[in-house]
Amino acid sequence: MASQPQAEAERRGVSAVAADPPRPRAAETRVVVRTSAGLVAGERAGRCAVFRGVPYARPPLGALRFASPRPPEPWDGVREAVRFTDVSFQSVIPNRPVPPSSEDSLYANVWTPGPGGSRPVLVYIHGGGWQAGAGSMPVYDGARLAERGDLVVVTFNYRLGVLGFGLHEELADPDTGHFANWGLQDQEALLRWVHANAAAFGGDPGNITVCGTSAGGATAWQLALLPALRGLIRRIVSISPSHATPPATALTPEDSRTAYEAVASRLGSTVAGLREVPAAALAGAWEELFAPRPEDRIVASGRWYRGPVVDGRTMPAYDHRLPTPDVPVLSVHTSTEGSFYTGPASPQPAPAPRDEAELRQAVREVLLLGEAGADDRLVETCLAAYRAAAADTGLPRDPRTLWTEIWGDAYFRHQIVRFAERHARSGNSPLYAMEFAHPARPPHFGTPHEATSPFLFGTHRLPQLAAVHGDGPVERLLSDVLIDAVAAFARTSVPRTPNTPDWTPFTPDAPSTLVLGGPEVVQVARTPKLAQLGFWDAVGWAPRL
Repeated sequence: MASQPQAEAERRGVSAVAADPPRPRAAETRVVVRTSAGLVAGERAGRCAVFRGVPYARPPLGALRFASPRPPEPWDGVREAVRFTDVSFQSVIPNRPVPPSSEDSLYANVWTPGPGGSRPVLVYIHGGGWQAGAGSMPVYDGARLAERGDLVVVTFNYRLGVLGFGLHEELADPDTGHFANWGLQDQEALLRWVHANAAAFGGDPGNITVCGTSAGGATAWQLALLPALRGLIRRIVSISPSHATPPATALTPEDSRTAYEAVASRLGSTVAGLREVPAAALAGAWEELFAPRPEDRIVASGRWYRGPVVDGRTMPAYDHRLPTPDVPVLSVHTSTEGSFYTGPASPQPAPAPRDEAELRQAVREVLLLGEAGADDRLVETCLAAYRAAAADTGLPRDPRTLWTEIWGDAYFRHQIVRFAERHARSGNSPLYAMEFAHPARPPHFGTPHEATSPFLFGTHRLPQLAAVHGDGPVERLLSDVLIDAVAAFARTSVPRTPNTPDWTPFTPDAPSTLVLGGPEVVQVARTPKLAQLGFWDAVGWAPRL
């Protein structure tokens, strides 16, 4: 007899997914492939072979700090690729334990059903606000996605924070002339490495899909806009991006120059001399520069996160000022992006507002990140708009919920929906829109930003993730549907599966957003909660589309 959630899913017309057959307890087998730099040995476990810690670029150490990535040094013999390497050097983020980190971190991890064949390749870019994270985090284990999707899955590390995202001409690479966005340069180098080596791992070098979440979703979009990568990226899956835009999520070029000069001065160095400063001291001085409240800093931009800086080369312009990508797009957001920041595991923990006064202050703090000088009038206008929209749709109007909706819409959902609408109007390729709506378990609430990753990779089953996201029949079904949709998109540019037969390219005025999760389990509908997004249009919130 089907469980109640599974029976409900079947009643609504969602195909039941059988449990995976038991895997044989065979000994792990060594698998050797030849890359462009030499032989690497991974290991087979179950139906998948995995290669961990394969170099895609030379370590950016010493004179190569702030340099463009160089191809890896070739090696003789067989290089073991069975352990993850250290994560890219990063500062400590609240509520996020950081494993050992190092500047020697430009390595890729590859999961494949086997080195034979010519499968679609899915390159996944981790998130973390351009300052944290790693492709080796347990949530991004690619085995389930590679096996069920019959894909070659690649994760990797790239330079972060002060070492990865900024701009200063005194840091120009003498060979390439690049002086900015070293993390973006790493991502471009990784894609070229994947193109050169996909066939060795059983992938099709002509069929590469770039996928990412949060900062990774934003950079997937940016990479698709680079003329230098045209023809290499076949399509993108952009999940919960916050596009780099000052003042909230990027430094202006002028402010970036000021920041590096101030850090050099604090450390008794020149900007060029920062290549020789210990990484911990460099990162510490950078964090000290941005530690005061935004209004008390020496720069006005980079008020929340500090992502890619417009340099005319790795980032020609802000995304909203460039044409929409000319490749097929799968655009995904969660129903309450902001609950990542207002829930118990927030990277910026703050108590939820309990009354009207605390709510007004909390909302003002959100608005100040994107609108320097946000005043009481803007706060009141925002709250009035959200209360009216909630009343019209029967949604809650308690302080925590309003705070969450405003935060998530300000920096994620508003721009994601408006970018999709712009693509539908002016793009030359299909864009499919998805809202992921499966709620997290208490004390978490809503469907937080980054809630998609455990379901895309099937790692919601891990004990530390199941406590938040669940691991029952419905959760396993949702994971399978999401994997199937992404795999179908990576194979054909159409995310159609037995569970998503009526999902058409996004049309703003028609039911064309796939809502995955929630009461209907799988449903094609109009984009939910559209009315409350009008506030951001009315006040000219950046990015203005």
